Amino acid sequence: MLLATFGAIAFSGKAIIVKLAYRYGVDAVTLIMYRMLFALPFFAMMAWWASRGKAPLTRKDWLGVLWLGFTGYYLASFLDFAGLAYISASLERLILYLNPTVVLLLGLGLYQRRVRARQIIGMAISYCGVVLVFGHEITLQGADAAWGALLVFLSAVSYAVYLVYSGEMVGRLGSLRLVGLATTVACLLCILQFVVLRPLSAALVAPEVIWLSVLNATLCTAAPVLMVMMAIERIGASLAAQTGMVGPMSTILMGVVILGEPFTAWLAAGTVLVIAGIFVFTRAGR
Repeated sequence: MLLATFGAIAFSGKAIIVKLAYRYGVDAVTLIMYRMLFALPFFAMMAWWASRGKAPLTRKDWLGVLWLGFTGYYLASFLDFAGLAYISASLERLILYLNPTVVLLLGLGLYQRRVRARQIIGMAISYCGVVLVFGHEITLQGADAAWGALLVFLSAVSYAVYLVYSGEMVGRLGSLRLVGLATTVACLLCILQFVVLRPLSAALVAPEVIWLSVLNATLCTAAPVLMVMMAIERIGASLAAQTGMVGPMSTILMGVVILGEPFTAWLAAGTVLVIAGIFVFTRAGR
């Protein structure tokens, strides 16, 4: 329980660090490059460790790893970073928290999986919460908030695609090996993206951006992945997911304390609706 809780809190701190880094004039392409550059050694080591004594990957396995690395960690991360330039960390976390509902909708569309009535009710409650917070934020920031929310929601969709397609490969390769390989691919893609889209002079950023990126790569990227996976080994995926409900609350609290974001009645009501809706949704799924 402690591993799952600390993992959720550490992962939710990613949005706070990104918002802090944006204050130093860095863009999303450069910022995510530094995050993945510093995270690459951890994930490469994870992939090597989990691959010891295992059969080598087939061509089909490598294609699957490349696809999952692209959708689950590269594209989802980049869209998330880009969206955070336009919306608050609190709204970003609430949108990403809708991920289980996006997975269900993809399963319904791709595999015609059955959807229970209580799952639909839970989805409706949680989406009402996001709409409530989004409606308040768009009155303050205008069209920028709509664009940012769309980018973050597309990030959730991209990660949901990863979850939907990763089930078979997790059973064949193991979760630790798959995560290590897929995230290593994503790190390399983020670095390549910077090399293609930006001059090398763009890497000259404020020292604060470097230190924030190191913190993001270690405390908010590599560490929570390991903590959550260790938690799943001990208490199971279902209970670990339930513990993840502390994520939105910790993001909101850190956003208020560290970033100075306002804590309004709209945000409080929307958060309650999102968490309650996801709780109803996951209970119905089990």
